[in-house]
Amino acid sequence: MQVATQITAKPIYDLLIEKQTKLAVIGLGYVGLPIALEFGKHFSVLGFDINEQRVEMMRNAVDPSQEITKEEFEGKDVVFSSSVSDLAKAKFYVIAVPTPVTKYKVPDLKPLKKASESVGRFLKPGDYVVYESTVYPGCTEEDCIPILEEMSGLKVGKDFKVGYSPERINPGDKEHTLTNVIKVVSGCDEEALGNVAAVYEAIIDAGVYRAKSIKVAEAAKVIENTQRDLNIALMNELALIFDRMEINTHDVVEAAGTKWNFMKYFPGLVGGHCIGVDPYYLTYKSMELGYKPEVILSGRRINDDISSYVAKKAIQMIIRSGKNISKAKVLVMGVTFKENVSDIRNSKIFDLVSELESFSLKVDMADPHASVEEVEYEYGKQMTEQIDDDYDCVIVAVKHNEYLDLDEAYFKSITNERSGIVDIKSIYLDQFEELDYWTL
Repeated sequence: MQVATQITAKPIYDLLIEKQTKLAVIGLGYVGLPIALEFGKHFSVLGFDINEQRVEMMRNAVDPSQEITKEEFEGKDVVFSSSVSDLAKAKFYVIAVPTPVTKYKVPDLKPLKKASESVGRFLKPGDYVVYESTVYPGCTEEDCIPILEEMSGLKVGKDFKVGYSPERINPGDKEHTLTNVIKVVSGCDEEALGNVAAVYEAIIDAGVYRAKSIKVAEAAKVIENTQRDLNIALMNELALIFDRMEINTHDVVEAAGTKWNFMKYFPGLVGGHCIGVDPYYLTYKSMELGYKPEVILSGRRINDDISSYVAKKAIQMIIRSGKNISKAKVLVMGVTFKENVSDIRNSKIFDLVSELESFSLKVDMADPHASVEEVEYEYGKQMTEQIDDDYDCVIVAVKHNEYLDLDEAYFKSITNERSGIVDIKSIYLDQFEELDYWTL
């Protein structure tokens, strides 16, 4: 799709920097909101989300994802809206909506397609649409552009331009932030690429990388998380092997890590909206083209099964103590998909909890970051308001800062005699002397 046609007399960057038009960000989650605020330092920005409750929170300088402080909203030229008609005010659109998978592990493009329809309704000659959502290679051109063209009656390349710039935001990471990580950009032609790059260069201190095509940029994003998923899958499989050998996996990794080219990955639950999801986008497209990926799907199976394995180890620990499983009580500490974030989407902790409950165990859940209401809404489960003192097993599932300084005395204070600790992230490795202790 290489059609280089001049469609506006003045470059889009000039229109934006002079504030003759607006830049709209569609989808104000953990990706869209930081982008909107960063662009708001330089351009006039419309932040759009279909969730009015979330929009109202942002109008009051509150980040629903609890990633951005109130001070970071200050001094930004951003107007938040849930009214789709406001999209008509913009000429540069950034679409950053979720791209989850269904329960059958196939891509769910409904949010992406609905966002494309909304933008397409107000698309004008000279406009730009840039997608940031993680997709399979070809999705932008095969699934999204046809919607834009149908809704607007315009033609890509001739009337409007399209780009793709995959998000690289890592929730909870205060070191690798939006502005100091290189941004991959791409466009439907050379003119689009140049203009999309210029707009992002206004906010990305680390600079941009100009991918050779939209498909290349889409593929680059999806393999970033696929590679990490496979590396963790290897460590999870090694943990299963070493557990049978009565060797601690972390000890092995530390020893192997003394070699200069060994990459330190550790076992654990792989959830969230990126690593646990993105590989399925690649495998879906691959199978559609007639090739069934073996390595990628094998890694996914290993990672998806780790929750059950951890539950099994906890149950064995309770049985070993001589207690009745049907009367046992377990505390799970941490339910978010990773440390120090509030996001519970695709958290594998809930698979672990469901597995424990299937054995008639009473399971309490606690987390200093997760929303009680959101947990109940998303998973139909209640979080405990107060931690008791009679647990037969405690599973520390997430490495929140609040848990780092807890010691054996604390865990003894909340457990019965002959109780055990399952430390998924090896926070307390080699620190316990009396309690039964197990880690991946």
